[in-house]
Amino acid sequence: MIRKFAEYWHKWHISEHWKRMKFNINAMDYYIFVPFLLLSVIGIIMVYSASSNVATQIGGTPTGYLIKQSMFVVVSLVIILICLAGNNQFVRKAKFLGIFFVVLFIALILLKAFGHSVNGSAGWIPIGPLHVQPAEVAKVYIILRMAQFLSSREEGIINGEKSRTHVQVFSIFVMLFLVFIQPDLGGTVINLAIMFAILFGSGVNWRGATLLTSAGLLFGWISLKILSFVFKDGTSIYQIQRITAYSNPFKYANGIGQQLVNSYYALSNGGIFGVGLGNSIQKTGYLPEPNTDFIMAIIAEELGLIGVLFILFLLLTIIVRAFQLGIRSNDTYDTLICYGVGTYMLVQAYFNVGGVIGLLPITGVTFPFISYGGSSMLTLALCIGMILVISAKQKTQKTRRIRY
Repeated sequence: MIRKFAEYWHKWHISEHWKRMKFNINAMDYYIFVPFLLLSVIGIIMVYSASSNVATQIGGTPTGYLIKQSMFVVVSLVIILICLAGNNQFVRKAKFLGIFFVVLFIALILLKAFGHSVNGSAGWIPIGPLHVQPAEVAKVYIILRMAQFLSSREEGIINGEKSRTHVQVFSIFVMLFLVFIQPDLGGTVINLAIMFAILFGSGVNWRGATLLTSAGLLFGWISLKILSFVFKDGTSIYQIQRITAYSNPFKYANGIGQQLVNSYYALSNGGIFGVGLGNSIQKTGYLPEPNTDFIMAIIAEELGLIGVLFILFLLLTIIVRAFQLGIRSNDTYDTLICYGVGTYMLVQAYFNVGGVIGLLPITGVTFPFISYGGSSMLTLALCIGMILVISAKQKTQKTRRIRY
């Protein structure tokens, strides 16, 4: 009897998730999903174009990165479908967020001790053929955690009542510090931007916002002091060189400024219409990281300004839509999730493009959906899935209002 009940419960549970997925797919927000698909396809094509020479030089096959990036996109679609089968309630539970925090905290500790170091930064944990980047996952945790405890204390925060919110925000600073000491300055700044965007979007009173902003600045100052002490042996020289190269790249064109100078050459070669897909010169050994950090430089060279603007337009469509959904939502939690996701994509894209054109120092930040990388792609897919569910929920509410 118990066995039959368990079978019945399992079938009913699966059926409910299936019905919800079908409903959410029917209510799909194409202002988000279509740009996501187009960016993912463009990313696959451009990763192949930018990496074929690199893969051959390191002893791999020209299609190696192409196959991996295609797999990341397929898995991303699966993640989105899984999100559409739910209603965002599971990731909202305190137990899930607590386990998430513990796992991420341990991962960041292990990362510093045993992580795979690239350019002086231990940003990746090797798991078989893959390298997981906890700093990317931390962005999702901050979005979920900030949205959960700020929405659950909404009335007290707006009225300026005392709560444990500040303590919990400080606990996130501890996690940010672990990201910072990898060292991953770009990831830390993006995480801080997400945190403060959600904080101000929650309706927190100005006194509390000022205190938390001051705490953030103090955190940054203390982190810099600790980092300079920990790495006084010179292992952080790579980060210092990036700032030096940013200040005057042509002065160091044969050394630390070579990356930025070659990015300028790629932009110059591409012009408005580009030299044609696959015809980049800079990707043949002149420009390091052509398939990750500097893939937008290769796109600018091959597809020109027109291609770059089209990609930026697609990404901006998703970002604007995310903020729009946040403004329209009657649920504070959903609003903060949308603000966090929109800020994540906006700041990450700004850091990447800013580094490519010399507007900002190079931080090693990838471009959303376009650059090669599994951690970034899968993390962004989870974000897309969450805002698609929120959009479907709003469509349902709108339909009910029209009927009644």
